[in-house]
Amino acid sequence: MHSANFTDQFLIAMPSLEDPNFFHSVTYVCEHSEDGAMGIVINHPTDLTLESVLEHMGISIEVDASQVPVFNGGPVQPDRGFILHPPERRWTSTMQVSERISVTTSRDILEAMAQGSGPGSYLIALGYAGWGPGQLEQEIGENAWLTCPSDPDILFQQPTEKRWQAAAGRLGVDLSLMTGQAGHA
Repeated sequence: MHSANFTDQFLIAMPSLEDPNFFHSVTYVCEHSEDGAMGIVINHPTDLTLESVLEHMGISIEVDASQVPVFNGGPVQPDRGFILHPPERRWTSTMQVSERISVTTSRDILEAMAQGSGPGSYLIALGYAGWGPGQLEQEIGENAWLTCPSDPDILFQQPTEKRWQAAAGRLGVDLSLMTGQAGHA
């Protein structure tokens, strides 16, 4: 049986999903295979900024990075950085997910960003969400998540607090009308 592949899709947490790591979250799926899945939560900002991350890494800053949010990408490896960006350029450690989105984990992209020569659009996250083999498919089957094709506009342009509703809106779903109750008798 061939199952769906959710790479380059958004996972939209259903209102009933109460795990604090994923409450009202939108997750961008970077990788999905029979071995499991990996994604980055794109709408849970931390209290960190790009400036604080660059300072922590000892990277000299030439641009104002004090207003650039850093997101909590998920509970796995929360000290590891991931940058989602359009694939206009490759860095030391870049994985192109689709023709519209890449993910980079190497220091050189941060150094370029600190100099003002990084990607034009990007999202920075610490940590990621991971699922074991078949786990994501099972959670989707249990109605924990809605899925839809990713949208760079939601990822890079949409205000953080509007991403959850905007992603669901791509499916014609108004999450505010849904209750947190599962549909079981």
